[in-house]
Amino acid sequence: MRKAIIHSIKSHLADAQLTNEQLAQEFSDWDAKKIWDKTGIATRFVATPDQCASDLGMIAAQKLFLSGACSATDIDFLIFCTQSPDYFLPTTACIMQERLGLSVNCGSFDINQGCSGYVYGLSLAKGLIETGSAENVLLITAETYTKFIHPMDRSARTLFSDGATATLVKATDAEQDLIGPFVFGTDGRGAKNLIVPTGGARKRRDSMTAIEYSDQSGNVRSEDNLYMNGAEIFNFCLQSVPEAVNRLLVKSALSMDAVDFFVFHQANKFMLETLRRKIKIPAEKFCLKMENFGNTVSSTIPMALEIAHADGQVKPGDRMMLVGFGVGYSWAAGMAQFVFSEVSHG
Repeated sequence: MRKAIIHSIKSHLADAQLTNEQLAQEFSDWDAKKIWDKTGIATRFVATPDQCASDLGMIAAQKLFLSGACSATDIDFLIFCTQSPDYFLPTTACIMQERLGLSVNCGSFDINQGCSGYVYGLSLAKGLIETGSAENVLLITAETYTKFIHPMDRSARTLFSDGATATLVKATDAEQDLIGPFVFGTDGRGAKNLIVPTGGARKRRDSMTAIEYSDQSGNVRSEDNLYMNGAEIFNFCLQSVPEAVNRLLVKSALSMDAVDFFVFHQANKFMLETLRRKIKIPAEKFCLKMENFGNTVSSTIPMALEIAHADGQVKPGDRMMLVGFGVGYSWAAGMAQFVFSEVSHG
């Protein structure tokens, strides 16, 4: 039977690093240990002013090609997941098709998804392959969220990081699903809690939207910057993520014990540990890998996967549950069997 499989993953992080020690020098009432205790992140990566998400995604894809997993001419569909596109139009995936040297017969589109984007992308790739529309799907996730963040907004600067991943999803012959099933969720009432208010058609930027203000915690931003209501997002995750996990277990006809490894969106350590305890996932089966790359939005799950593989936490045949959640509000969970072997961190 024709099935989709995750064949290979490669990643790339932005050039500049931002450590807890550097942040502590900027915010005198925080020290490096306090930042670590709150986030579980030691180092973040920051794109240069002229570096776009597509540039990071291109390097990740080129690493995939250089690995021998496939060539550019093998790709017959490109899915580019980003919330920081090069332009409003044209579609960034179309630009990347030309820059990567993909065939003109290759389908390409963007999905504007954040923290749930990788799971959404896998479901789309599976659909394209198992309906016979594609043989080799290149799923690229890339973000430069740091460009949206005000330098004096420590609530966001301590978390977010810029990076990209490239995943090859290809057709194979198998008796059972190697990707899926999936469950999804959306609650647009939470849109205002993680948002860049201006810059789109709804509210254009002008001199008034650039006026800076401080919130009650001392974070500085304007309407042109990213705004995050951490408390509301935390409450949303505590409700929606356990429900999504349970829905997926029911849909998969599996028990918790039948899942070998859980890879959640690597938002921050405190949130993940709280979710792990609430869902009752054993620590040894739970992925915590954001320490050295931070919250790279849609790229956290594939980055965590490659590190978990390098650390020996997952092995061929393992059944994994992948769960993304956040901006939107949007969430998605899917099963995937660990069968890919070409993964490397970089």
